[in-house]
Amino acid sequence: DPHHFDLEQLVHLEQTFYDVGYQDGYAHGRLHGLIEGRALGAEKGFELWEELGFYEGVARLWAAVSSTEANGTDGRGAHHASALIALIGRFPLQNPRPDAAGVDMSAQLRLIRSRYKAMCASLGIRARLQPAASP
Repeated sequence: DPHHFDLEQLVHLEQTFYDVGYQDGYAHGRLHGLIEGRALGAEKGFELWEELGFYEGVARLWAAVSSTEANGTDGRGAHHASALIALIGRFPLQNPRPDAAGVDMSAQLRLIRSRYKAMCASLGIRARLQPAASP
């Protein structure tokens, strides 16, 4: 009979539409979340490495200046510069996996910033601090 319908299906009609809509929305959100996440990650990664590149450039300059004999420094600046270069060299080049033990990018970044400040203080130069957003 074409005019006969199952009342049980009508009772669950709202839940059926909700489930279909939820599944479509979840798939759509997952796709766009990946796209936006990658774009944001690339932007923040560039900012972070711009900051680290600046610190490394300053450290390499002062390590070269401190290596000359006529500069009048006591060696603390050169020590901080070489330690800063080493810290930056150990900074991860890729995002660590969530299960990676012992990799804390935020702690490493704080240590690098602290070493940069110490180097600037020992050399008597003003630190330019425009930190990138924390990873």
